[in-house]
Amino acid sequence: MGSLRYAAAPEIYDSKQRNQLGNPNLCAVDFLGFNTSISSFGIRSIVHRKKAADERFPIRCRFNVGDWDEISRVSSFLDSSGLCAKPRVRFNNSLVHGLGDSNRPVSVSESVKKSESFQVDGLKLQNKTTSQKSGKKIWTRFQRMQKASQRKVSRNFLTGNELSLDNRIGDCEPEAAQSDVHPDSSVEQCNSLLKLLEKRSEEKTMKFFEWMKCNGKLKGNTDAYCLALRALARQEDWPRAMMLLEEMTSDSLCQLNVQAFNSLIYVCAKRGLVGWGTKWFRMMLDKGIDPNVATIGMLMAVYQKKCSLSLAEFAFGHMRSLKLKCITGYSAMITIYTRLGLYHKSEDIINVMDKDEVLPDLENWLVRLNAYSQQGKMEEAETVLKSMLDAGISPNIVAYNTLITGYGKVAKMKAAEHLFQNLGSVGLNPDETTYRSMVEGFGRTDNYKETLWYYEKLKSSGFQPNSSNFYTLINLQAKHGDEKGAVRTLEDMRIAGCQYSSTLSTLLQAYERVGMVEKVPNILKASFYENILLDPTSCSILVMAYMKSSLLDEALKVLQDNKLEDSDFEENLYHLLICSCKEAGHFENAVKIYMHMSNSQFNQNLYITCSMIDIYSAMGRFDAAERLYQKLKDANVVLDMVAYSIVVRMYIRAESLEKACAVLEMMEKDKDIVPDTYLFRDMLRTYQQCGMTEKLAKVYYWLLKSGVVWDEAMYNCVINCCGRALPVDELSRLFEEMMQNGYAANTITFNVMLDVYGKAGLLKKARKVFWIARKQGLADVISYNTIIAAYGKNKDFKSMESVIHKMQSAGYPVSLEAYNCMLDAYGKENRLEEFSNVLQKMKEARCVSDHYTYNIMINIYGRKGWIEEVARVLAELKEHELEPDLYSYNTLIKAYGIAGMVEEAVNVLQEMRRNGIKPNKISYTNLITALQRNENFLEAVKWSLWMKQMEWQVDLCPT
Repeated sequence: MGSLRYAAAPEIYDSKQRNQLGNPNLCAVDFLGFNTSISSFGIRSIVHRKKAADERFPIRCRFNVGDWDEISRVSSFLDSSGLCAKPRVRFNNSLVHGLGDSNRPVSVSESVKKSESFQVDGLKLQNKTTSQKSGKKIWTRFQRMQKASQRKVSRNFLTGNELSLDNRIGDCEPEAAQSDVHPDSSVEQCNSLLKLLEKRSEEKTMKFFEWMKCNGKLKGNTDAYCLALRALARQEDWPRAMMLLEEMTSDSLCQLNVQAFNSLIYVCAKRGLVGWGTKWFRMMLDKGIDPNVATIGMLMAVYQKKCSLSLAEFAFGHMRSLKLKCITGYSAMITIYTRLGLYHKSEDIINVMDKDEVLPDLENWLVRLNAYSQQGKMEEAETVLKSMLDAGISPNIVAYNTLITGYGKVAKMKAAEHLFQNLGSVGLNPDETTYRSMVEGFGRTDNYKETLWYYEKLKSSGFQPNSSNFYTLINLQAKHGDEKGAVRTLEDMRIAGCQYSSTLSTLLQAYERVGMVEKVPNILKASFYENILLDPTSCSILVMAYMKSSLLDEALKVLQDNKLEDSDFEENLYHLLICSCKEAGHFENAVKIYMHMSNSQFNQNLYITCSMIDIYSAMGRFDAAERLYQKLKDANVVLDMVAYSIVVRMYIRAESLEKACAVLEMMEKDKDIVPDTYLFRDMLRTYQQCGMTEKLAKVYYWLLKSGVVWDEAMYNCVINCCGRALPVDELSRLFEEMMQNGYAANTITFNVMLDVYGKAGLLKKARKVFWIARKQGLADVISYNTIIAAYGKNKDFKSMESVIHKMQSAGYPVSLEAYNCMLDAYGKENRLEEFSNVLQKMKEARCVSDHYTYNIMINIYGRKGWIEEVARVLAELKEHELEPDLYSYNTLIKAYGIAGMVEEAVNVLQEMRRNGIKPNKISYTNLITALQRNENFLEAVKWSLWMKQMEWQVDLCPT
């Protein structure tokens, strides 16, 4: 059985089934006939309905060859071209499907005129007699005729649309060629058009690819999928590309190969998409597809470009495991290692390449040269150059430039100059890189003369210096004091198109390095000073550099001469200068800049004014600072959080806590102001120094609600300031939370917690805090005094004495405060023997008593009614040139009352007034108690009425 296929026009399709495309405009036609040399054969064609109903329509068909032993007579048939068939080849009947409700057989005479015939040109089927001996030869000859017929049929029947399609594809006319493609076109033609579209438009490529899918052109068509994948990759439509890979194997029964993944990796490598390139590479490996040399080359190229060391090592390892020899891979690894300074690994790759017997190409020779030159191994670099020339590689200017650069890095400029002079002998001419490398090399050796010569030679040769050359030359000119040369170099930089800001930065860095910034103004005036005055960036760079070098007058001159049109930028520049002076501690310069700004009639905004308030406060000029604050208030300027913080800090420095509290109260009325960490701390410290416990508690709970992050400083500040304002439980919670968060408490915090726990009688917690403080080395004398007082107050005399010994063991002498604590504790418990021992130890230690000591003694002796001892203490107090204080007088009144000496008690009250000490409520209470104790009730009532009158007056006059 054999077959011959004719080409089909766009509107007619070959079919083995009745209208298999389901197109209502198409129908099937069967032709039946006989030949003198073959048995019956049939033709089925799919034609358009209108043409099938017509008497003349072209035939596109498949001949089915049957038996060879029957000879019959057939009718002739004419096609629209008028070509006549041989008399012995005629069509007998035709059967048209789909013209009506049912299939209708049509005779040849009904369809065409008898005078018309259809000639199948090239279908040469000759009459042959068959026999058993010649059967095999006949079949062989028929197959040869069939192949020849296919070629001739193809030539003769492609004279229409199909020939036009091939011609248009060849002429790169995708739009015209696409119009000639139809479902009966060959896969090769569709692929040719797809390839052409892929070079022109990704959207049209994918649209035609979908058309091929609908028309069954993708079964086993790996090439089409590769083209579509490349188009999707250029669109970076990676999800669709993944779907296409799955469809390629599941629906189209194509076998995944390396070309499919290379299509994707190619685009990733070209666009530098390291992530996606690596993802496709790993997917390829997961699916068991081995990469080829092209895959490794593309990946290693992009890894080299992005300097992705780990990914490059991964791909390089797979390359070697598959025994692939990709020179690009070796070159990329050498380059990456060299770029990262891993020179020993670069040399390892070179050795591995030699071991793998991979011959270097030009690029590989160059990267080897660079690897040795970068690390200063010039002997090895020279050996590589010699080996490159011996391998037949012609002399390359890049190789010689690499060597010259290497010589420059190791300061071997004689060798570099010798190599430069010998370039002509090997047929090479210096290029711009050669001259640039010579400039850089002599610049490193501080040879200004040779550097300048090669710089001029570079320009005279028509080449352009690069930024590194400019930088090198400017630095040499600054170092050698060539100001005129610097002016010329700046002009070259301007001609080269360098921005004024970068040029100015290079100049300033060079002269800052040699400490001669004062020469910059003259250089600039001779070059592009006027241009700087017009550029905001350059202007700010210059002014800041002058301020850094303490050239205040020059900076102010630039500010005065500038031609900036942006007044806001100029104000910000003034503010920046003032803040920089503040940070550097140059307060006087900041004041000068501010005065210069005031004379220039600039708007002094809130931020500049606040900065100056802070500066005046740091200088101790509180009057000037307060005048600026008053100026803001008079102008009804709304203060922000930073402004309030600065003003409060000003008053704290000036020790005007009442004014600071007034500012804070004004701030609290503004509900939009939320203090930051620093302002909260200032508020806590201010209220703590003023003893405003209610305010402290209010600020603390405000702080909890504000969302401010608590750090170590905040915990310490809150505990230190709020020790007397918060409940013990809250302070204990804060302290434990601080410890759990890993923050370190300072000595003051430990002492506050010791005092709080001691006064609350929580000796166990106090003991733990004291142990932690000692362990961390933060316990000081106050810590020991506080814990001693806590034990004494709670009558734990054994622990108190133990702490005294620990205090002495820690190297601290027993302090006066510790003695006072012991005296108070022993005295109140009537342990007079221990009381006397403590006094004796104080005398032996020559510890001078203070008011608190004498008051304790007066109190203890007074309780006992030992007036003589009280008198002795008072005498001793006066011997030490100390006068009784309020507590002393109150204790005396109480003592005299206990001893029944009422008149002396009244005299003490009068003495207090004479000495300018105002009696308080305790004074009157003690006196009234003394009078009552001694049955002077009338006098007691008088003093009680007097005390009530005094309290009433106090209520009226709280000051």
